[in-house]
Amino acid sequence: MSGPVPPRLRDDCFAMPQGVAWVPVEEALARLRAALVPIAGTDTVASPEAAGRILAADCVARRSNPPHANSAVDGYGFAHAATGDGIQRLPLVAGRAAAGQPFGGTVPTGHAVRILTGAILPDGVDTVVLEEDCATDGAIVAFDGPVKPRANTRAAGEDVGEGATALQAGRRLRAPDLALLSALGIAEVAVFRRLRVGVLSTGDEIVGSAALPALPHQIYDANRPMLLSLATGWGAHAVDLGHVRDDPALIAAALDRGAAEADVILTSGGASAGDEDHVSALLRDAGTLSSWRIAMKPGRPLALALWQGVPVFGLPGNPVAALVCALIFARPALGLLAGGGWAEPEAFTVSAGFSKRKKAGRREYLRARIGADGRAEVFASEGSGRISGLAWATGLVELGDGAAEIAPGDPVCFLPFSGFGL
Repeated sequence: MSGPVPPRLRDDCFAMPQGVAWVPVEEALARLRAALVPIAGTDTVASPEAAGRILAADCVARRSNPPHANSAVDGYGFAHAATGDGIQRLPLVAGRAAAGQPFGGTVPTGHAVRILTGAILPDGVDTVVLEEDCATDGAIVAFDGPVKPRANTRAAGEDVGEGATALQAGRRLRAPDLALLSALGIAEVAVFRRLRVGVLSTGDEIVGSAALPALPHQIYDANRPMLLSLATGWGAHAVDLGHVRDDPALIAAALDRGAAEADVILTSGGASAGDEDHVSALLRDAGTLSSWRIAMKPGRPLALALWQGVPVFGLPGNPVAALVCALIFARPALGLLAGGGWAEPEAFTVSAGFSKRKKAGRREYLRARIGADGRAEVFASEGSGRISGLAWATGLVELGDGAAEIAPGDPVCFLPFSGFGL
């Protein structure tokens, strides 16, 4: 479907004020959020095929759920007004009401009808008594009164009424949402086009595939498969821009391809200010670069730029730092660009199962998981080269910007990976 054309990002959208050196995490997140606008167009897709897509418009119920008043149990239905206290004996009408097989007539006042779960209440029935609370000889049903009016029944539209907003724009659709859409007769939905996320790795020391031989001074590319998987898990269309050596011409060509095929580019490596950091140099010379020095550990350098109008996130080359930066900064940013709004990470206060002394000045993220005792354990080494710690962990412990001395049992903030869509 067609829709309004979103504004382009400003060339200076990532610029930091002059004199700003270290940027606290909260300030960096606020500045990033303020700089971005949704850039994805819209499509119309069949509701059963919309899992993972972000709604571009509210979904309005085409019918009520349930569409008619019905029975919540197997039992006997009757008009409540004809009953009272004590033992009630009501003659049974011929036939029954079942789900998909409605009773064809009206139940006379003072009579009852056999009714099954999900069956529409026949005319003359407003109350149902549970089968287990009844005795019957096939001609009469008996039960103890009084029975509450409308007992064991579901009202029409008690879940969602026709014309009501069922799901709001900006929601990423999940399997339960598809069930609701189908129940409400919503056959198709307006969704944002999947954000196209290009992923590029750089570095002479990197071997692009584990299927290739590697010399002692080389390492396999751990970042690209990780970031491509993250992008796919976040509902984006991941574009593999491959790995290129530290050659400005090759990097520029890869960025050109990314600008043509993707809405946003994630790079890893070369984002600092060293002699071989060609990504930063290229973005500074031919793009619009702002190097954000984030007061966090791991992952201090974060390069933000525009390349031919396409936003580029220059992530650290270290896989631990690359993942943390991707989760804390790229995930909410990509969600906003994709039309889903800015997503705050899930956070839970749990007891620490570790000791830690922290200096003031930087926010720290520790690889962590919840132990059998319900306390947060942290990986044995804080070394940012320990990739095994990422596989070991099920989340991160976030320690604030100030100084802290954590002892076992102290409350700490745990950010589960599942809350990041990981």
